[in-house]
Amino acid sequence: MSQPTFDASFFIGNRRRLRQLFTGSAPIVVTGNAALQKSADMAFPFHQDSNFWYLTGIELADVVLVMDKDTEYLIMPERSEVQDLFEGTIDQQALAERSGVSDILPAQDGWKRLSARIKRVKHVATMAADDVFMQQHAMYANPARAQLMERLRSYNESLELLNLREHLMHMRFVKQEPELAAIREAIRITAATLREVTRPSKMTKYAHEYQIEAAVSHGFRRRGAVGHAYDPIVAAGRNACVLHYTQNNDQLADNQLVLMDVGAQYSHYAADITRTVIRGEPTKRQRAVHDAVRQIHDFGVSLLKPGAVFLECEQEVRRMTGEKLRELGLIKTIDAESVHRYYPHAPHFLGLDVHDVGDYSAPLQPGVVLTIEPGIYIPEENIGVRIENDIVITSDGHQNLSADLPYQLA
Repeated sequence: MSQPTFDASFFIGNRRRLRQLFTGSAPIVVTGNAALQKSADMAFPFHQDSNFWYLTGIELADVVLVMDKDTEYLIMPERSEVQDLFEGTIDQQALAERSGVSDILPAQDGWKRLSARIKRVKHVATMAADDVFMQQHAMYANPARAQLMERLRSYNESLELLNLREHLMHMRFVKQEPELAAIREAIRITAATLREVTRPSKMTKYAHEYQIEAAVSHGFRRRGAVGHAYDPIVAAGRNACVLHYTQNNDQLADNQLVLMDVGAQYSHYAADITRTVIRGEPTKRQRAVHDAVRQIHDFGVSLLKPGAVFLECEQEVRRMTGEKLRELGLIKTIDAESVHRYYPHAPHFLGLDVHDVGDYSAPLQPGVVLTIEPGIYIPEENIGVRIENDIVITSDGHQNLSADLPYQLA
């Protein structure tokens, strides 16, 4: 299948919807991500800010979108001769055709035009910057938003910045048809690859986790994905108890559980599927834990329908997880702390980002895509099991988009 066409009409429509949601008269100014240094004169592979891509379709660093009343224009980044030599020159006509924004200005002209406008207004709407260092995730935020905010304020010290985060979250919460097509294809590629990679005859031939990772990467690219939507997790035995284990270096052992949490990226949209398989023959205990997770998963999926609240569904999943943990002899009393010890994560929305934006307290609507991913992790027994599927809410309930990939233990 060829990549679905997100033509200019998709991005023009998204900008129109943003104008309708943001009822103020303030200019809207949104920046793309900045390129980040990897080492010396090398940059990390560039990944565009999801909100900026959603509004423009542009994958170039440091471009700024301005929407002001009935006009809109793009401000190009300043470029050196070295950049043009090594990376090629910017094709502005292609950017205009992609985004539907015909007015594209070089940096000096664009900032002169915008600064003159900023000096005459009280408010500007933009995407607020994250903290420089995001403590929970132990990583630094891309600096582009903070730099934009600083530059805007340099033109008008009394300027008040309005945050568009809620507006864009609301827009991206329910997926449009082209988005659903991309997600379905990402899931199809992921499921077909995992089905191939996890055949018992193949599992016995892998000697290390990285061999499975390589087979998944090959399967993704061969089937048309641009690559992984996130760093792949191939975790054998006790490694599966590290939720985001990505080293993928350990040797595999016979009769060992192997957890694979992988997702293809297709036309910017993500899949996110987890299967836990056995390399050999499962023990009675391994099968019991896997069966418990499978039953919790099926219960969680059954709760999903229009009007259901994701957060409340997850609370029911955690209640059932507690019952299964007690049956497995892992806890005696069902309480939040005890359940969290063996099930320390939660499901999420899915889309442009693998952990996509959405309102966990809002009623689910047709077109919302999310994951159900219960797990039980027992480090002292070298057992970690997770089953994850991707679900879209429909008018009469839900559809498991990854249902074609079995999740029973062999």
